[in-house]
Amino acid sequence: MEWMLEHSMLMLLIAGAFGFLMAWGVGANDVANAMGTSVGAGALTVKQAVLIAIIFEFAGAYLAGGEVTATVRKGIVDAGVFNETPHYLVYGMMAALLAAGIWLVVASWAGWPVSTTHSIVGAIVGFAAVGVGVDAVHWNEVGSIVASWVTSPLLAGFISFFLIKSVQRLVLNQDDPFQSAKRVVPFYMFLVGYVMTAVTLTKGLKHIGLDVSFAASLAWSLLGGLAVAAVGALFLRRIKQDPEADRQFRFSSVERIFAVLMIFTACAMAFAHGSNDVANAVGPLAAINSVIVNQGVIGEEAAMPSWILLVGAMGIVFGLAILGARVMATVGTKITALTPSRGFAAELGAATTVVLASGTGLPISTTHTLVGAVLGVGMARGIGSLNLRVIGTIFTSWVVTLPAGALLSILFFYFFKGLFGA
Repeated sequence: MEWMLEHSMLMLLIAGAFGFLMAWGVGANDVANAMGTSVGAGALTVKQAVLIAIIFEFAGAYLAGGEVTATVRKGIVDAGVFNETPHYLVYGMMAALLAAGIWLVVASWAGWPVSTTHSIVGAIVGFAAVGVGVDAVHWNEVGSIVASWVTSPLLAGFISFFLIKSVQRLVLNQDDPFQSAKRVVPFYMFLVGYVMTAVTLTKGLKHIGLDVSFAASLAWSLLGGLAVAAVGALFLRRIKQDPEADRQFRFSSVERIFAVLMIFTACAMAFAHGSNDVANAVGPLAAINSVIVNQGVIGEEAAMPSWILLVGAMGIVFGLAILGARVMATVGTKITALTPSRGFAAELGAATTVVLASGTGLPISTTHTLVGAVLGVGMARGIGSLNLRVIGTIFTSWVVTLPAGALLSILFFYFFKGLFGA
């Protein structure tokens, strides 16, 4: 520990590099949660999606990314076990960041939408269970995370299924779909504004000290819903029916109306995602910084300096810009064919699931939630509309994520012990 404190700047530089790599992986992989459906549905081009995501992901990560964070992410490890060996916590968090970052880069290169939360959780469990002791891990927390593999996709798929069914019944199956869309879509816009505001309040702005209860968040979200509906109504007035395009595809004009909705959902989800999931990268980095700054004293919470948030925000932006399109393509085009109306149902279904999870404490993965929502939309048209080979690959990558992160983390933990001293 003495050597580490004597070379604290070097340790922080190394940890900062690993944190940047992890944030790079978050940007490259998890950004599909906010942008994949919009690109796949044709509401946004890849370049437009990357530009919007860079702005709103960065804003969410830097402005609302967190002032304090639990010393050990998600409470899956007892921080007290490191009181006698605080340098083990530093080695472990460095190993976890490096392991999870490498796995996310590999997964992103392959186009697999995996959970960044599960990547870092698996890495932390790995070094703690093997390097410190099995009793150091809160296995009930790990069990609830594993259970979320099933609960979050099912819930999101169920909600999205009924949303797209309502679109079919209220709009697409009517004699005049365009006029029906003009009447119905403002209500959907209200729902989008309501849910997105709730996502932002429950998953984002709580990090900057805005203490809003779940019930109050839902109440304030009424204003967000009304505001989005009002702004959306202005856009709707400008959309005119195109008879020529409708002759080639009956719902061409209708889908242009739904494309407006997807721009709103993309911006709001990117902000909420950046504010929430940046913690997967900066949480362990904040824990390392706290141990070093406090001369080896471990607290239950770690302060979040602005430089750490900046590392996380910049990493997300670079990862998104360089490698984000691969996972976007998988979620947006390879699972099932998406149109703006289907993409809207998937994104709103996923966002609603996030809000419900925030209120009930259900642990979820945003990646699993969105993939489940896309599956729900596809099932509304029959199982034949789903690419089962791609779905099988995605499910396999989910199962592999926890052990892959754990194994790499164990290897790196012992490497750092040997390099810096036990």
